[in-house]
Amino acid sequence: MESIGKLVGNVAIVTAAGQGLGESIAKTFAREGALVILVDINQQEILRVKEDIIEEGGRADLMVADLTKSDQVNDLVNAVVKDYKTIDILINGAGGFQKFSPINEITDSDWNDVIALNLNSAFYCSRAVSSIMIENKKGRIISLSSGAGIAPNPYAPSYIPYGAAKAGLIGMTKLMARDIGQYGITVNVIAPGTALTPRVKRIRDQESLDNIASMNPMRNLIEPKDCAEAALFLASDEARYITGITLMVNAGNLIL
Repeated sequence: MESIGKLVGNVAIVTAAGQGLGESIAKTFAREGALVILVDINQQEILRVKEDIIEEGGRADLMVADLTKSDQVNDLVNAVVKDYKTIDILINGAGGFQKFSPINEITDSDWNDVIALNLNSAFYCSRAVSSIMIENKKGRIISLSSGAGIAPNPYAPSYIPYGAAKAGLIGMTKLMARDIGQYGITVNVIAPGTALTPRVKRIRDQESLDNIASMNPMRNLIEPKDCAEAALFLASDEARYITGITLMVNAGNLIL
């Protein structure tokens, strides 16, 4: 695995590492020398990612957890600290939704499930790693939000619970950045546009994807590697004084 070595010596937890953006970030971090802890609810998928990383000469371990359960999050963080003595980087990648519905058809369960996966999980993980990062007086917390957390997609349907959760994640990021910046910890969020991930391909038809791409100023959709390189920058020493920001990676489909 050819590496520039930007993250050598770092232990990074990457959640939702079994596919899509999380998988790409995990592989990029491993390429740059980090020991990557792959976290997902799907053991088969993170085992595949781990094997890919090791085959390329990287280092990785895996842990299965339901990140909507705070006790499971606490257990996995405690296990990482016990085994590896530190946590330097956290990627909050868990998120998504399964369907589109208008507001009058959104049930309490629909709302609660999306908020739990997209917002609660990031809070639980960030809270759990904060103690070791404060003790070390350094750390990087990077969350994956969405353009939907900034404004409705102008070219395709949006889902209210998802947009609300991702907006909450952006707000939480700013508050955490202010709260723990004194300990040398940066907290940032990446807001991807529509990315060609397995989940997006599953919930959007080709016509919708083509329409979004055609309306982007750059006439294309982003790929997982685009978010991975953005996350690498925010995790690197070059970004040591960048905190509380929302970095939009979207080929220009939302320009503010």
